[in-house]
Amino acid sequence: MEMVKIFDTTLRDGEQSPGASMNTEEKIKLAIQLEKLGVDIIEAGFAAASPGDYEAISRISQTLKKTTICSLARAIPRDIETAARALEKAQSKRIHTFIATSPIHMEYKLKMQPNEVLKRAIEAVKLAKSYCEDVEFSCEDACRSDIGFLKEVALAVIEAGATTLNLPDTVGYRLPFEIGCIIREMKQCVGESAILSVHCHNDLGLAVANAIAGIQNGARQVECTINGLGERAGNTALEEVVMILKTRQDVFEDLDTRINTKEIYACSKLVADITGICPQPNKAIVGKNAFAHESGIHQDGMLKHRETYEIMKRSDIGIPENNGLVLGKHSGRAAFKDKLESLGFSGISQESLDAAFERFKILCDRKKEVYDEDIRSIMTEESTKIPQVFELVSLQISTCSSGFPYAAICIQKDNGQKVDAAIGNGSVDAILKTIDRISGYNGVLKDYKVEAVSEGKDALAKVVVKVEFDPNKPAVIGHGLHLDTCQATAKAYLGALNSYLCMKELIVTKKMR
Repeated sequence: MEMVKIFDTTLRDGEQSPGASMNTEEKIKLAIQLEKLGVDIIEAGFAAASPGDYEAISRISQTLKKTTICSLARAIPRDIETAARALEKAQSKRIHTFIATSPIHMEYKLKMQPNEVLKRAIEAVKLAKSYCEDVEFSCEDACRSDIGFLKEVALAVIEAGATTLNLPDTVGYRLPFEIGCIIREMKQCVGESAILSVHCHNDLGLAVANAIAGIQNGARQVECTINGLGERAGNTALEEVVMILKTRQDVFEDLDTRINTKEIYACSKLVADITGICPQPNKAIVGKNAFAHESGIHQDGMLKHRETYEIMKRSDIGIPENNGLVLGKHSGRAAFKDKLESLGFSGISQESLDAAFERFKILCDRKKEVYDEDIRSIMTEESTKIPQVFELVSLQISTCSSGFPYAAICIQKDNGQKVDAAIGNGSVDAILKTIDRISGYNGVLKDYKVEAVSEGKDALAKVVVKVEFDPNKPAVIGHGLHLDTCQATAKAYLGALNSYLCMKELIVTKKMR
């Protein structure tokens, strides 16, 4: 079997999706899950972009043992040197450098002549090669580039030391047969001297189809993201490409990936929980309705023989066949730990296990039924916690149809507590204003989402907020989980504030160095 490498860029290109920014702890948690999934390369970020990206790449490099860790870098010496430093501790590392090669990009964005672009590309690859044996080069907007110039650049960077050549459809413009023709011609040009990679965007809804066309014509690496996350309309969805290759072995009989498909669902849920961006219900493979059957004819067929209407089993991607009630308030730590392992949470520290178990017991006392999704949400929140500068101690809300809603909140910072109250245009507004008064930081709420984690009137509420604390800095995301939506809101807003302060401290520390 010939292996198709899976290059996951959820932490880099996926994070560029509006509202999908992640803090360092969340990135590490996701990187660990991606390693369990079996991806070949994790593009952990763009080291030169921010201190946060640099820190995440550096810590992921120290944490993961099997997967190749990659940093993106423009074809600029400073970017490449920063990427090399961030990757220093990685057991297996790759520098991914790029420059645009299409006429429109060279003229309007780079303001460079083709010969200048070629020179810059060669120099960048040579510099990257001096730091790292594994070098990938991308011709940005390759699929709108002149094929002759593309070949010239490809041969030059491979001679300079590039081992992987990426040909992205940066704006999602091409059709599958066009991608197939480009990859086939480039494969004839470079032969076996480098691995050809495809990186397709979904602007016309063709990212997965284009990636498959690339594979059929000689590409042996696919750059993709969990849930198809990414800027604009997103990227090639990892789960779709992998399951196409697995399900249609009659077509792809000589090709395979190293992906453990039973970890797909856990990855999808983790990305959705961290970013607050859930796949649409009818999303292929991981959507809520992907294995649901409502039509009477379909239900009848399923009862008689599953394969009448299902080409995959839910267990193939790690969805338990029975996703119902599992544990109760009389369950012990051993049963709880066993359940966590069955849900894909392994290698849990004793401290994290104890904290999650305590929260589980509290939930059992207050909720009639505890579902797998409740436990997943508790574990995700526990395992991605950042340093808590401000912590919620208590919250009291008062509201009525003809009065003024107000919130009274007690927050702990260091070893002291502070209480304050504020009136707002509704309960949520009152909560946020009170937290602003106590903390001394005024945030601007850019997005607010609330959803039920599981079924029933007593379901846990999961709140995700996007808040801007500094107009010159990107907005940050906060998560809150509680049976009470107002409590979850307060926790989410404080989570965003703590994340902002953590990133601010990181920037200050970086400058001091």
